[in-house]
Amino acid sequence: MHVSARRRGLSWQRLPLAQLLSALVLGLLALLSAGSGAMYSALLGGGVALLPTLYFLWRGLQVRDGRRPRTSVANFYQAAVGKFGLTVALFVIVFVSVPPSNPTFFFIAYVAAQSMHWLTPWLLRDRPTP
Repeated sequence: MHVSARRRGLSWQRLPLAQLLSALVLGLLALLSAGSGAMYSALLGGGVALLPTLYFLWRGLQVRDGRRPRTSVANFYQAAVGKFGLTVALFVIVFVSVPPSNPTFFFIAYVAAQSMHWLTPWLLRDRPTP
């Protein structure tokens, strides 16, 4: 298999990895600046952003061949609706069962992890290998 084709097959992993890294970095910054409660809140915020993304990738990439475009489009719509529903459910679960001790870090980590979507074109582009 050609190197660029193999790379395109694995490129979907870069977005969740970037979201995870952003949540971990913000969790570390929160720990250093405000303590363990803030770190826990930042990790919760990153998790609320990461889990729906993983669901979307799992559900949206089930049918990838070009022979069934209608099924592919239906999977993407179902994945988008499921991602939205899962995001709402996770927000409700977090704020009802485990209220974050520092909502500021929770929302900063959530927004930082979500903003990784803006970097998706850069994360997914093919780079020449040395």
